[in-house]
Amino acid sequence: MEKTREGHGPTMEEAVGSAIKELRQRHGLTIAQVSEQTGISRGMLSKIENGQTSAGMDTLGRIARALGVSMSMLFSKYDVSTSAAQHIKKGMGMEVVRRGTKSGHTYHLLAYDQGPVKLFEPFLITMNDDSEQYPTFQHPGTELLYMLEGLIEYRCGQSTYLLEPGDALTFSGEVPHGPEKLVQWPIKFLSIIVYPRASE
Repeated sequence: MEKTREGHGPTMEEAVGSAIKELRQRHGLTIAQVSEQTGISRGMLSKIENGQTSAGMDTLGRIARALGVSMSMLFSKYDVSTSAAQHIKKGMGMEVVRRGTKSGHTYHLLAYDQGPVKLFEPFLITMNDDSEQYPTFQHPGTELLYMLEGLIEYRCGQSTYLLEPGDALTFSGEVPHGPEKLVQWPIKFLSIIVYPRASE
């Protein structure tokens, strides 16, 4: 029975399941309570926690929301001890659900947290649809946008910026921000959020 990858680290299913179980217990929640909040059966949650099945992104998103953590936290135990680097092949970044996903925006997480404290989250964001109003974001830390393709007007506070390929925009995440207008799509850009370290 092949339960580990080549080498000696846990499979992704085992690592994610272990992280979910640890977070659930840390919050003092039972499987039944998480099942009620997520609409996922107790049996399925038990299988996920024990690494016996692979959960889809929608399922993991619901679990993360119920536990009050970012989806990347569910991957905090994966590849921690086997390598000092994390290599995400082209097109293999995990697709995650964020506000804006329903507007035709796709968010691919390019690295998964490797510890209990979230330090940064790098996303590759693709926008192909200009049919809905865009959400406004606010979060702790500092965000860097780097344009790869297309043209977008991006609002940060009271100002808007026309971003072209090669442009960068850096701002405090606590200032309301988000897409204002898609000028030329498809649009692709990197969004890297660096979170503040907790003061000792």
